[in-house]
Amino acid sequence: MKKTISFILFLQLCLTVFSQDWNIYPYSPAGSKITFPVDEGRHSSEPVEWWYTMGHVTGTSGKNYSYMLSYFYYPASIFDGFRILNISDDDLGIFFPETKPLNYTVLASDRLNIEAAIFFGGTETWKNRTDAGENPLPFKYKISAASSTGSINLECDALKPPLILADSGFLYQGASAYTYYYSQTKNAVSGSITLNGVTENVTGTSWIDRQYGTFNPSDGQEYEWFGVQLSNGMDLNIYNLFNENNEIPNTLEFRILSAYVDETTQYTTTDFEIERLKYSYTPDELMCYSQKWRITSPINDVDIIVSAAHSNYEVQLPFRFYEGPTTITGTVKGNAVTGIGFAELAHSYEKPTIQITEFANLGDISTLLKWEPNNPDDGNPLKYDLEYSIDNQQTFLPIAGNIIDTFYIWDSRNISEDKEVWLKVTGYSIDNTVSNFSTVKLVQRDVAINQIEDHQPINIYPNPSIGQFTIEGINIREIEILDVCGKIIYSSSINQRKNSVDLSAQQKGVYFLKLSTDDGITTKKLLLK
Repeated sequence: MKKTISFILFLQLCLTVFSQDWNIYPYSPAGSKITFPVDEGRHSSEPVEWWYTMGHVTGTSGKNYSYMLSYFYYPASIFDGFRILNISDDDLGIFFPETKPLNYTVLASDRLNIEAAIFFGGTETWKNRTDAGENPLPFKYKISAASSTGSINLECDALKPPLILADSGFLYQGASAYTYYYSQTKNAVSGSITLNGVTENVTGTSWIDRQYGTFNPSDGQEYEWFGVQLSNGMDLNIYNLFNENNEIPNTLEFRILSAYVDETTQYTTTDFEIERLKYSYTPDELMCYSQKWRITSPINDVDIIVSAAHSNYEVQLPFRFYEGPTTITGTVKGNAVTGIGFAELAHSYEKPTIQITEFANLGDISTLLKWEPNNPDDGNPLKYDLEYSIDNQQTFLPIAGNIIDTFYIWDSRNISEDKEVWLKVTGYSIDNTVSNFSTVKLVQRDVAINQIEDHQPINIYPNPSIGQFTIEGINIREIEILDVCGKIIYSSSINQRKNSVDLSAQQKGVYFLKLSTDDGITTKKLLLK
């Protein structure tokens, strides 16, 4: 029995020693391009570099604060870069951001040692704490920074080894940039915060991010970033970037979930989804940020809801972006978790502009309606409502709602031929915050066809057919055939009087023939039996 107890104690000691083998300098995680403390310092060969930290802290009064501090090395004009310091009273939802240019009086390359002379301000520092011999203490820092409304004086001690993104810490980011990137996902924080002349001692936790390379968040590349600290000890660094078409390609360059699971397990994946559940406009309505997200990943069965604590935490310099604390609920591997985090959002959502592209066979059982957003956004998948008006848009009657496609087959037989009909398509976000609509005046089916047939008879035979259709008419320029879902299954640019189309490989049913001629466009129905 004594031998068993001794062995267990020995094993626990070994595991403890092993679990702390990262908390030393120098430290180089296996397989990575990152070495500490050297890579905490300045990289003179890289054009852009920044040091970022955010934290949640509570004062002795019980008041809750958050802060974000970033130092950028990005020379412009007479300055070496700029600093952003945000301090927030999270109980009252009051946000105090400040961005100022700076020059670095000290910017060490062998350790973290920043001394920054702030334009029209004092000197700020963020550095390793040191022992009696002035050697840097592993992953222990001291921060002192002040804005016109407050200041932070904090000490931070890392509680976990660094999270090395993409395993090596090097990755391509966006369309053409690269970055070195690591995070220190949880640090114990103590010290003081001063806000509006009131100082109190605080304790809490923080997150540190380090990037250097050619990726520059100031160059217009839009992104959404989330730092997540979960109650089960798991931490997540998640972001997606948007390309110039507001698409989020499913590649490591544009979307990443990097997870710290425990001291021996980290991973990076693109296998995750972000569903945006809520949006909010700034008071001037020029920017619209997402504010609530469901993030899921099959790896470790992650299913969490991340919610912005406040909607008004926007920084306006050097560009406009949202930066604020979040709260988290959900499950990991089926077990309930809670958490805290931060969101940095540089992507603004536009009101959709909708173009109605098809409105065929009005008055028929199968009236095809098609539309498309001119400014689609992968981050904001739209739903659509369809309505129609027969009183010159004074009132609208519903056709269908909550449509996720961009087409609809409408039974419009109840529309009288002597009525003027308007179609309205409304596109909206999941919470209806981001919305817009478009209207178009429809033309009755028989009138539309007769206008063309007066100039150009169109003959289709046999119709119905078991597969072969002959389409005959003069000045036909293009033929398109669509299925009932609006998908084009056949397309041909031609210039001949008689044309054959073979649909024998298609399923039996109704199809739509769209003809572009010198006189206009007409649509007819084909029946494949």
